[in-house]
Amino acid sequence: MSDAPVPAQPATAAETDPNTLGWMKGFPPAQDKLIQFHDDSFRNFPELRWAWSNVRSLVPTVNVWRGDGGASALPRAERDIGGSQSTTLDGRPMTFAKMFDATYADGMVVLHKGRLIHERYAGALRPHMPHIAMSVTKSFTGTLAGMLIAEGKIDPQAPVTDYVPELKASAFGDARVHEVMDMTTGLKYTEVYADRNSDVWSLRRANGMAPIPPGYDGATDIFALLCRQEKQGEHGKAFAYKTVNTDVLAFIIRRASGKTLSDLLSERIWAPMGAEEDAHYHVDRIGTESGGGGLSTTLRDLARFGETMRNHGRFNGRQIVPASVVEDIERGADPEKFKPAGYVTLPGGSYRNQWWVTHNEHGAYMARGVYGQGIYIDPKAEMVIARYASHPVAGNAANDPVTLPAYMALAKDLMAGR
Repeated sequence: MSDAPVPAQPATAAETDPNTLGWMKGFPPAQDKLIQFHDDSFRNFPELRWAWSNVRSLVPTVNVWRGDGGASALPRAERDIGGSQSTTLDGRPMTFAKMFDATYADGMVVLHKGRLIHERYAGALRPHMPHIAMSVTKSFTGTLAGMLIAEGKIDPQAPVTDYVPELKASAFGDARVHEVMDMTTGLKYTEVYADRNSDVWSLRRANGMAPIPPGYDGATDIFALLCRQEKQGEHGKAFAYKTVNTDVLAFIIRRASGKTLSDLLSERIWAPMGAEEDAHYHVDRIGTESGGGGLSTTLRDLARFGETMRNHGRFNGRQIVPASVVEDIERGADPEKFKPAGYVTLPGGSYRNQWWVTHNEHGAYMARGVYGQGIYIDPKAEMVIARYASHPVAGNAANDPVTLPAYMALAKDLMAGR
């Protein structure tokens, strides 16, 4: 995720509410209210405020079945937390309620000690509707990989080519599994969302989330793109956020388990934790899930996953994720390898098994996605925040200065009984 400077603030959340603007209303919608895939208009702001809650209307998807059991309980103990006071990283006073609007949140669920204390929706999102998780998806992929490692089905020290030999001639030909998991590979690949010449746009075309322009000769599926990646620098030296690592990890998972990502997630996490609704992945042109950013879920189910992790893998009356997998994530990785990436809002942080670890006073760690998607887990405060959003700026440098202080302030309020 690029930490590029944040441009001037566009229209407010209220002014860009997709319901107020009438996007995709009517049978059929008026021409000036259409949001479509083929012309890439779904990525424009404010159109994306509708699109991120309606991915299934735009691109092919594959289901993640919730199973045939009942939904697990999320006991409610709702309270008014909107007045929780914080100060943004640039010195502005903020409340939790104002933070929601200031960062274009589409929905937020807060759990404290396993109880749902706050739930709010805006824009196009509704409780039963899935919203795209963007790169929060990576943390699901990393967790599934950790589970297979715990079972001895994946060796983190093994070469990537032990599982995906077709990558021998690519940048991943001499990489180890753990280097892919922690994104310490040396790749000639850029991920700058605001730059249409960045390699991330080739990934978007390959994974099905951007149209193929006339005359395009690049890869048009994920696997083909991974096989074309070139090396730059040494593996294992420094963290660099590059989604192609996660898509390689997803192929390692498929090969090691013999299952699609969607079936594995359903069997190992979604059904056992008692999800309320099916989830779905968007898929590329040959039906492969985007393991780096393609998952869509409801907000409450996202919170259930966060609570599973907070409880060291235990939820819905069973151990779903081995505790050792969660503990490994909580410990984090080497902050010195993370530092060169320049994430000024995450000083002293690290990246471990596709999770962002703050190493702050509460030991918080996060799943993060562009445009403001996230799971924030604060073990000390026994708090989980699940958040979906449609911010006009992709990079989290636009969200962090407001959200991170608000989360810490709320955690301290909850710990103090306020």
